Amino acid sequence: MNIPISQENISKAEDIADQVIRKLKHVLPTAARLCLIATFLEDGIRMWVQWSEQREYMNMSWGCGFFLATVFVLVNLIGQLGGCAMVIFRFKVTIACGVLFFIVVLQTIAYSILWDLQFLLRNCALIGALLLVLAESRGEAKSLFAGVPSLGENKPKNYLQLTGRILLAFMFITLIRFEFSFLQIVQDLLGSTLMVLVTVGYKTKLSALILVILLTTLNIYHNAWWNIPDYKPLRDFLKYDFFQTLSVIGGLLMIVYLGPGGVSMDDYKKRW
Repeated sequence: MNIPISQENISKAEDIADQVIRKLKHVLPTAARLCLIATFLEDGIRMWVQWSEQREYMNMSWGCGFFLATVFVLVNLIGQLGGCAMVIFRFKVTIACGVLFFIVVLQTIAYSILWDLQFLLRNCALIGALLLVLAESRGEAKSLFAGVPSLGENKPKNYLQLTGRILLAFMFITLIRFEFSFLQIVQDLLGSTLMVLVTVGYKTKLSALILVILLTTLNIYHNAWWNIPDYKPLRDFLKYDFFQTLSVIGGLLMIVYLGPGGVSMDDYKKRW
């Protein structure tokens, strides 16, 4: 009797999630985009406000001279703020995502993130979120026959969604902590299960929506940078984590809005 009850509860949860998504369908894309660009917007503003500090840091780290250090800060400033504006206003989104992708790769190399597994996985998740924005911007492929969808429809968009889902999973890997406390074990098991479901595209919208709620709660709890005084370095670290996590939440919101795409268990269930 337990299995039917569980299935019934899951069905009810899916119905509630569908109702929420339908009511928010006009807001979700914009909310997803705003969350997704959060880390780029915050970092672009920081490049402007801390211009001298960022330039000196790059010069000291790489010994590249003030000219190249200035170019680095300028590229990050213009690329991130410009890319954010283009994404929000849906202007040349493909180019905007390409620019922001370049910024992620540039910072990964410049800040030696390649050798820090946690930061590298989070940057991969950020790239996944960008791929989902790119997928959302692609127009629906035309059917071979009017009103009749084809099985191979819009394959590039489907593969963008699949890759985006896989890369987003890396974010939650960084949140897994091997602590023997009841709440931590529940968090690890629940988060891992939901992330696997999102990755394979099973009960995708419901799983992604629950992950949005879970990740938002954890983000506010663990990365409350506003409670840290300005003079403490911890504030900047928490602020960085907060906005980067917010961008991944934006990617999950995009999954809630778009669904899993054609390469997913949910889609295969519909076909068969």
